Amino acid sequence: MGGTLAGNVLSTAAMRATLGEVLTAPAFEHMIAMATRFTAGVELVLLETNMPWSIVQLGARAEYLFTSPAPKSGSASALVEDEELEDYLHLFMSNRGLLMTPFHNMALMCPTTSSADVDLHTALFTKAIGDLVS
Repeated sequence: MGGTLAGNVLSTAAMRATLGEVLTAPAFEHMIAMATRFTAGVELVLLETNMPWSIVQLGARAEYLFTSPAPKSGSASALVEDEELEDYLHLFMSNRGLLMTPFHNMALMCPTTSSADVDLHTALFTKAIGDLVS
């Protein structure tokens, strides 16, 4: 949260409600389980296609990178960026109804993310990678 308007009464009430009612321990358990499912799906596709990429997960967040092993620093990560490949994946996904986080290939699970949502990504990722390697 930032900006000059972030400390107003409405913003503060929304943050309090989110922290107290939405981002609960059971919600985090679900979000992390969905991220683990997402990570496993991507890992399987990368393994089956022998794609030299990696995926990293931190809690409810997962991101695939165009190198393996995964970079250990921001500078190392910047060295393996591929804007055209990233654009391809984002367009491939968005044209089929799934939006990825802009500027990288990251997914952050939310309390309402379902197994079907994650499985849709896995199916689309499988097709996108299949098209790349064919």
